[in-house]
Amino acid sequence: MTLVLGGAALTAPAAQADIPACTNMVQQAGVGVTDAVTAACTQGVHNDLRGCVNALTQAGVAGGAATGACRMAANPP
Repeated sequence: MTLVLGGAALTAPAAQADIPACTNMVQQAGVGVTDAVTAACTQGVHNDLRGCVNALTQAGVAGGAATGACRMAANPP
């Protein structure tokens, strides 16, 4: 039982670690990180790539950068 709970605890922070990777890529594209950008990156973490890209483009991130940022959120390094 302890191993199962320990494994779950280890995977949760990894998902959170991908939001900063996504927001850093957004910043590199020249767009400030807002609540909308963070929410979009969170969608990417939850594998909603289309929703993530759409939300980032609405926030002013260029299409290619938005796609890259969402992939960073969805796919841990």
